[in-house]
Amino acid sequence: MKNKKVILIATGGTIASEKKEDTGLLQSGVISGEEIVQYCDIPKHIDLQVESMLQKASMHLSFDDLLAIKERIDLHLANDQVSGVVITQGTDTLEETSYFMNLITNHEKPIVFTGSQRSPREVGTDAFINIKHAVLTASSKDLYNVGVVVVFNERIFHSRYVKKEHASNVQGFNSFGFGYLGIIDNESVHIFQKPIGNEYYKLTNMIPEVDIIKCYMQADDKYIRAAREAKVDGIILEGVGRGQVSPGMMTEIKRCVKLGIIVVITTSAVEGEVYTTYDYKGSTFDLKQAGVILGRDYDSKKARIKLMVGLASEQRDITALFAV
Repeated sequence: MKNKKVILIATGGTIASEKKEDTGLLQSGVISGEEIVQYCDIPKHIDLQVESMLQKASMHLSFDDLLAIKERIDLHLANDQVSGVVITQGTDTLEETSYFMNLITNHEKPIVFTGSQRSPREVGTDAFINIKHAVLTASSKDLYNVGVVVVFNERIFHSRYVKKEHASNVQGFNSFGFGYLGIIDNESVHIFQKPIGNEYYKLTNMIPEVDIIKCYMQADDKYIRAAREAKVDGIILEGVGRGQVSPGMMTEIKRCVKLGIIVVITTSAVEGEVYTTYDYKGSTFDLKQAGVILGRDYDSKKARIKLMVGLASEQRDITALFAV
């Protein structure tokens, strides 16, 4: 049987970290991808090629970094010999970076993100098994035409709904309400469900500036005002429940909309979507009447990524972005 070829692009993170001698605390991105995979027990039928591209903590990643990674992904997946690509990175921004890549790439072959909650030198590290499982997933034809996925703790999640659920436990990610797509067990990939469609946006402009502003009881408008004065391109409001905000925010929200700043309302609830259930100042109905876009069941981070991609693409109807 012909070996399957998988490319692993390493970018740093806890999965590539080790302790600093002076503080005893972890430094991200110290260990190269080539060194890490030596301990991953990759099956012999998979030809794994490692490309150590970056050595950063994931909170240090920029959209320029992600666009550079996209170029490498496009290059590798254009090769008929390559079955899929794995990207290793820190977990702190993994739910954002994976979804960003899902929206701006358009490949049949699997693109798989993974990381770890414990460093490779720690007892009970999840670094090696997560890489092994990500490589197996990237080599599976069952993941064709699925979009970008995240592999963590034996589970396969779609980037659209994956969310970091624990700060330190090896069960670090989940997809609340939607579940995982499948599992990896005994070196076999098992897929139970797939999305019925996927999205792709071709970037034609610079990535715009979009801020997230959290809403809470008796919140005022100072953060919205600061965003407006900073001339941001968009604002994601993380409302509560069905998408309500404090009434003290409404005047500034209306001002932003009139100035052409795109404003999207989301909910801090883990499940469910924003909806025009109530009619009072600061309600979702009030926001919609003011020209705010309803962000459905997108959480604030995913909504921010989608709005940024939409504004940087040829998409003209921004409201339609959040209809799917």
